[in-house]
Amino acid sequence: MSVKLRLALLCGGLFLLGGAILLATNYLLVRTALPDTTGAPPGQSTDADLVAPSPGSAPVVGSSGTDLSQYRQEVLQTLVVQSGVALAVMAVVALALGWFAAVRMLRPVQEVVATAQRLEADSLHERIRMPGPRDELTELADTFDGMLDRLAASFDSQKRFVANASHELRTPLATQRTMIEIAMARRNAGPELRDLCERLLVMNMRTESLIEGLLLLARSDRGLEHEEPVRLDEVARGVVDSRRHVARQAGVRLEAALWPQVVSGDPVLLERLVVNLVDNAITYNHEGGLVTVRTGGESVLEVRNTGPDVPADQVGSLFEPFRQLRKQRTGPGRGVGLGLSIVASIAKAHGGSMRAVPRSGGGLEMAFSVP
Repeated sequence: MSVKLRLALLCGGLFLLGGAILLATNYLLVRTALPDTTGAPPGQSTDADLVAPSPGSAPVVGSSGTDLSQYRQEVLQTLVVQSGVALAVMAVVALALGWFAAVRMLRPVQEVVATAQRLEADSLHERIRMPGPRDELTELADTFDGMLDRLAASFDSQKRFVANASHELRTPLATQRTMIEIAMARRNAGPELRDLCERLLVMNMRTESLIEGLLLLARSDRGLEHEEPVRLDEVARGVVDSRRHVARQAGVRLEAALWPQVVSGDPVLLERLVVNLVDNAITYNHEGGLVTVRTGGESVLEVRNTGPDVPADQVGSLFEPFRQLRKQRTGPGRGVGLGLSIVASIAKAHGGSMRAVPRSGGGLEMAFSVP
């Protein structure tokens, strides 16, 4: 049961208990105040029996001990019945008043809950700022606002760090790559130097991919800074066209079935999501395999590929950072294990989700869905 219902039932139960005690006390007092006929000897007339009716007056109702006893029982019985009815009616009224009081008392808590549910990485500026006298509820709201202030400061610090790291890390890597390429282009560069430079270039490219992946992962984890309508089918078409030569080099056929599909989000992040899914489908495939990209179905985007079997119990770990289940690859180079974790983070930033299902005969079916 909810807190409001429990509070209303508690108020109603306490009122019912108090009412029952009050009615029991009232019953005892009335019972004590009524005339007692148990002490009169049998056959002895009371003083009321000796009083004769005056001429012209209405006849007096019998007031013998037996009649008084019956009158006493009827009064007490009527008191019990009417008190029980009144108690039942007031119990219903008490429940209604208890519910109203619970709603009023818990309204500040509902404001805290509603604010917490609305909060995202790009809406940490919202505050409750509950008015009213200083009590436990306003103290709770102020504590929550203080926590949001600390979170906002932490996110701002992270944004500045990502922006600075993006520049400070890429610049020396680009300088190193240029110096290596210049060394390879010299006429007096021997085979050993060229081989060393090629290995350095591969390491440099791998480091750049790792840094780019980490920065993109940090950006998508912060949420969306802005949203706009994006034609996901056009984004997917551009990605497919740009990856056809990679698929041919890997001996994989790349097909697309693109129907109009509009998604609200960040076009740069959505393009990275499609790129990572297509690259993963090409890389983890086999000679003569197939990759199919589809938009406009039950999911806004589906990428299916042939390839080696993927155990069903290990599918969930595919979206964890630095996890690679298999070493067999048809694509060139080596990955850094961030592709699908970036995909999952981008999907979450758009309020959607990723689903991976092993295909019969090998390979995977990746589906991106949004509400």
